[in-house]
Amino acid sequence: MLPAGDRAFMEKMTQFGDMPTDDFRRYGYEIVDRLADYFERIEEFPVLSQIQPDDVKKALPTSAPEFGEAFSAVLDDVDNIILPAVTHWNHPNFHGLFSTSTSSVGVFAEMFAAAFDMKAMLWRTAPASTELEDVVLDWLRQMTGLPDIFEGIIYDTASVSTMHAIAAARERADPNSRKSGLAGRADAPRMRVYVSEHVHSSIDKSVITLGLGLESLRKIETNERFEMRAEKLAEAIEEDIAAGILPICVIPTIGTTSTTSIDPVAAVADICEKHGIWMHVDAAYSSSAAILPELQPLFDGWERADSIVMNPHKWFFTPFDLSVLYCRDLDDLKKAFSLVPEYLRTDDAASVKNGMDYGIQLGRRFRSLKLWFVMRYFGRAGLIVRIREHCRLARLFASWVNESPNWEVAAPVPFALVCFRAKAADTDTANSLNEEIMRIVNSSGKAYISHTKLDGKITLRLSVGSVHVEERHIEKVWRLLEAAFEQAAK
Repeated sequence: MLPAGDRAFMEKMTQFGDMPTDDFRRYGYEIVDRLADYFERIEEFPVLSQIQPDDVKKALPTSAPEFGEAFSAVLDDVDNIILPAVTHWNHPNFHGLFSTSTSSVGVFAEMFAAAFDMKAMLWRTAPASTELEDVVLDWLRQMTGLPDIFEGIIYDTASVSTMHAIAAARERADPNSRKSGLAGRADAPRMRVYVSEHVHSSIDKSVITLGLGLESLRKIETNERFEMRAEKLAEAIEEDIAAGILPICVIPTIGTTSTTSIDPVAAVADICEKHGIWMHVDAAYSSSAAILPELQPLFDGWERADSIVMNPHKWFFTPFDLSVLYCRDLDDLKKAFSLVPEYLRTDDAASVKNGMDYGIQLGRRFRSLKLWFVMRYFGRAGLIVRIREHCRLARLFASWVNESPNWEVAAPVPFALVCFRAKAADTDTANSLNEEIMRIVNSSGKAYISHTKLDGKITLRLSVGSVHVEERHIEKVWRLLEAAFEQAAK
């Protein structure tokens, strides 16, 4: 027979309704305490999870419980099973990919958003979400120096934002594609999207998803700084037009994925305006730095774009996920996606903004709340000093690399990412050496770096972006790299 305490718990779990309010309050306080401890102790954890594949699966039952379990047991399993399997993106020595981190106030906002559980499809179903989104995106527009003609919409990731931008470009270039599609149409033009050879891979996926096909994607060669060559873009467009191909979109990047290089946006804008082509600017990573007055010149020309993607979840201390697509004319997006079934028709449609009209999603999360929390808590000045410090730390690290006889900087450092590599006698030896250095550093659990390949050479990447990072963390990873070099070079 079950003990009396367990019997009482089981009886509670078979009743109707949610967790009792007293339990919710008690566990809520406990969870906040646990999260505060996690942030305070985060440097004690290995940056990369040290478990093996399937360890989590093996630690959990193969089917869900028949009867509810005590919530304390769930929290115990978070500590014992989930936490060891976490790769700590919030760790100040997470320097791989694009170093991102949430902030405590962003976590609070997620709690409110989850509790309200609004689905922002119509203004009527989520007035707070709909209107706060417009307000907070206008704040962000002002902070980053964009003219007031731009209006934004929130999606989850830059991959989705950019796919919507290309869809809007296709709609403007070929309005009949919405109704008749592309396949089997004698009048359907062959379309082309232009990007640099260092473009994010999500663009390839976008043209696949939209039915344009990979052959519609033309990658333009870059210069020695890994920036798109505008003259090569102009040649490619002229060549395609002569061959009967319809250019629909050019995507220059400010802050490419591999190197954070900056394509010549103003020159690309000139070309797009000449031919009437949609220009979409990928500033998913770099846009946060646009709030720094001294970095504004790096964004020259983006104000002439038809659309721009920014990711506050990358470098604006906002919990993943939150991506913003700004459009010069949001109606281009609405023309591509608006579809209103009878059960969603309302008598206020002409006077309100319904989020469902601007993308493939119907229901949309209350994402703007967390960006609002972050912007209000830190303020413009607080965000500036943090991002400026990250750029300083990246330049400091690059100076150590440049001063060392064993290392070299492999690309410019306009923002807070450094591409660098260990030197060796030849490319093959250098590639093996750098791969081994990365393996040693990452397997230590003390830091995490990532890599790319530039001109056939394995290149290491160190990204600075955590809200927790300090100069001592950069010194730590440099010591790890120096020690790994000595070990790998033997």
